[in-house]
Amino acid sequence: MRYVGGYCLALDMTEVNLTDAAIKTGRPWTFGKGFDTACPVSRFVGADELKDPGDTEIWCRVNGAEVQRASTSDLAFSVPEMIAHITKYVTLEPGDLLLTGSPPGIGPVRPGDVIEAGLADILTMTFPVRSA
Repeated sequence: MRYVGGYCLALDMTEVNLTDAAIKTGRPWTFGKGFDTACPVSRFVGADELKDPGDTEIWCRVNGAEVQRASTSDLAFSVPEMIAHITKYVTLEPGDLLLTGSPPGIGPVRPGDVIEAGLADILTMTFPVRSA
């Protein structure tokens, strides 16, 4: 963990219609996962700012309605376990981001919706949904 510089929130969005069409035709998912605004990232939170990365609350609201609330303690694998596994296969460099997955509650959003996500009381990011 001494190599972890800090943390952030990332919203790993998926355009399901494009992904489903790609799956059906045997094509890559590129545009279902790589459209404009597909992965907004919050500001950087230094490792010293986050008291306990192994037990920190994360939450998400869509149009003001809470759709997700969980703790990083609910992750299937801890951050140190993920880093240990990933670095067996991939060299991590300063500035690299690891996305850990999402708590239950993911669902569709539409253009015009507003997503708010937060990391405990340390940060909140707001993201207006646009069309892919």
